[in-house]
Amino acid sequence: MYERFTRIDDLTRADHYYLEPADNCLYLGEYTARGSYAASPTNGLIFNLKKPMNRRGRPEWMYKGRAIQQCADALLSTISKEGWESATFVPVPPSKVRSDPLYDDRLRRILDIVGERYDVDIRELVVQRESTPPSHAGDDRASIDELVANYEIERTLTTQPFRNNRAIIFDDMLTTGRHYQAMKRVISDAIPGLEFHGLFVARRVPRSIMDIDFPTPIE
Repeated sequence: MYERFTRIDDLTRADHYYLEPADNCLYLGEYTARGSYAASPTNGLIFNLKKPMNRRGRPEWMYKGRAIQQCADALLSTISKEGWESATFVPVPPSKVRSDPLYDDRLRRILDIVGERYDVDIRELVVQRESTPPSHAGDDRASIDELVANYEIERTLTTQPFRNNRAIIFDDMLTTGRHYQAMKRVISDAIPGLEFHGLFVARRVPRSIMDIDFPTPIE
């Protein structure tokens, strides 16, 4: 599905407002903002991956599991055994707390599939204190400070050193970079001196103004 990762660079960083030049972030595919399921294969993958938990038991639920497997297969085909085993992978927590019936562990499930093949250090190090609306559900999005205030560290997961002192923050979508920066901040406060990298299934690409349909002028 995807042959290699692409690094966020000076040309693409402007699409992700909160990223800084020193941030080392990689992604596999590009998601067209405001595009439909059929806009691209990546759009279809992300739509299925983010299918909410209240759809469980319905005919379309099978597509979520399929998307999780596709993501894992793509990661396995683009990262070597050495790459998987030389860092600690930290998934971004979902918008719901674990006790919430809508809690979605899709990121952990992707990494666990990889962990069936390689010795991967996976730590759900950061959890949310309270459930929040999913970021993709609306425009009222929390600031980095608000995200940090709602994050807490699972202290039991800090006792062992990170592999090569390196933390790979894993998420399905890179949009503004808010969650990545909030994760860096809260983890750095708990474990100083780590080297951070971002790993994303896809990045959101804003639609070009040339793609917008304007009404025909009235003559």
